[in-house]
Amino acid sequence: MITVSLCMIVKNEEDVLARCLESVSGLVDEIVVVDTGSTDRTREIAERFTGRVYDFIWINDFAAARNYAFSLAEKDYCMWLDADDVILDGDRAAFQTLKETLDPEVNVVMAKYNTGFDEDGNVTFSYFRERLIKNHAGMRWEGAVHEAVTPVGRVVYNGFAVTHRKLRPSDPDRNLRIYESQLARGVELEPRQQFYYGRELYYHRRYGEAIQIFEHFLDEGQGWVENNIDACCHCAYCYERLEQPGQALQSLLRSFAYDRPRAEACCELGRWFFQREQFSLAAYWYSLALTCPRDDSRGGFISLDCYGYLPSIQLCVCYSRLGDLERAERMNELAASFKPNAAPVLHNRNFFQSLKTEK
Repeated sequence: MITVSLCMIVKNEEDVLARCLESVSGLVDEIVVVDTGSTDRTREIAERFTGRVYDFIWINDFAAARNYAFSLAEKDYCMWLDADDVILDGDRAAFQTLKETLDPEVNVVMAKYNTGFDEDGNVTFSYFRERLIKNHAGMRWEGAVHEAVTPVGRVVYNGFAVTHRKLRPSDPDRNLRIYESQLARGVELEPRQQFYYGRELYYHRRYGEAIQIFEHFLDEGQGWVENNIDACCHCAYCYERLEQPGQALQSLLRSFAYDRPRAEACCELGRWFFQREQFSLAAYWYSLALTCPRDDSRGGFISLDCYGYLPSIQLCVCYSRLGDLERAERMNELAASFKPNAAPVLHNRNFFQSLKTEK
């Protein structure tokens, strides 16, 4: 059985750290906590779980802090978690099985990261991240923000998931400050960092600047296919905010140049036509979304609702507007197969039942 070192970097996480560490109790063989300057009870809480708590002077570089934490690990594999992450009870057994069965020749274990949820707690947004990394195999974290490890050697995808459970918002400007500090020092952002810089500009409503970064990133042609597709969608969001719908449409269509259509882009195209009351064309794109295979192992961001519920419920509305109530009801029941208690599903079901009662 392999052994695992949990390696964390933390700062002022007194409200969530105990929850995180309790969730891995009995699963990991070592806990290394690197504190980057806490002024609350974070260190005290960490010391209740491990004697290996260290200090690291924060230098606006997440990769540097994570590499330091990993350098202190003594077990076969290093695993990272953020303080507001947990391994839920349903994933603990899968993690233990992984430890007992993993081939020690594997260099990287990719695991699902669930980060978005609906009002009922169902996962709506997830993606795979490098979660277990073989110790002393030469892999390092890269990127001052949105840091990542480039896998080498044998990589496997596993069924256990890490769940991100925020209790409070983090500093919304931190990542942008780091990027702009780098640029002010003359640092040239590599493609992946350009992509994330563009996303930060979008989050800060600097839409024109975001478009410039995304389009430069795409025109260079060095990006990962999933980031390319996402950049096209974010360009569309920016153009929409700038009231340039034609450019938004072109950006969404551009995403098809990189790979087969993704349900996320098809749903956005459906929305584009729906907003213009072109319900037949909207229905075309929502129907196409239903045919798009969901492949989590691609590693890209997955909006789970786009692979079932969202296009189904929107098709219900489209067909209703087109006068095809029988088809609309079928689409509502298809949406119910994904989210049986969703408010729109129940509302529509009552509507269709009322029509039958009137007859």
